[in-house]
Amino acid sequence: MNDAPIVLQAIKLLKRIEGAITHTLVNEIDLDVRKGEFLAITGPSGSGKSSLLYLLGLLDSPTSGEVVVCGLETSKLSETERADVRLTKCGFVFQFHFLLPEFTALENVLLPLRTNGKLSRSEMTERATHLLSTLGLASQLHKRPFQLSGGQRQRVSIARALANSPEILVADEPTGNLDAASTEQVFALLRDIADQGQTVVVVTHDSGLAARADRRINIVDGKIAETTFGGRRAATPQPAPAAPVEAAAADAPAAPPPLPPQPKAAE
Repeated sequence: MNDAPIVLQAIKLLKRIEGAITHTLVNEIDLDVRKGEFLAITGPSGSGKSSLLYLLGLLDSPTSGEVVVCGLETSKLSETERADVRLTKCGFVFQFHFLLPEFTALENVLLPLRTNGKLSRSEMTERATHLLSTLGLASQLHKRPFQLSGGQRQRVSIARALANSPEILVADEPTGNLDAASTEQVFALLRDIADQGQTVVVVTHDSGLAARADRRINIVDGKIAETTFGGRRAATPQPAPAAPVEAAAADAPAAPPPLPPQPKAAE
């Protein structure tokens, strides 16, 4: 695990809100996240954990410092280029699923594939169908969000996040609105995604779930106050980076099967 390449890096990452009183949300954080790592970010409300996640996922821009995604120094990118990195390198899951209510589960998962435009129509449909089926939703493809349970809706949002085979899955309190059974199902899916080699970074208030991640960082007042290691893999602390690195549903599966690979783009 510790030999895996770094796919996400924060270098002296700072986020301040200027005003009558300047408020520092993220205070010069250094962080390396490796391929296939499951990283949990915890901390009290207002500590800056979600602010850090949004910076890492390029949903927000830092006051200073750098976010390096798969070798790309994102501070040097245009807004169009940042949007392309978000679409192709990062997948997003939030506490609220943000599914489009007028679209079916299948149509919601097709949206990022259509935006990316790398696959033919039949390949997009095949991938979206395969993802939803893999996540235990084969019988729910043509249902709209209001016809699904909370756990099913969140699994659709995970399928949507995985549509373009991102290197990094970013999740902000993905189990915050779920019951205990659905929480376990969603966490098991995230754990399985990391075990298959995709990087997962999740903000959570659930200390029990966070303890099962490969690494947990606790944020206090915008800084990393504590780092602990656990989960399924042994890990050792990483030094601070010195420079950018190049380069509950009835149909829920008891244990998540392997996720499908993305088909090749049509010539």
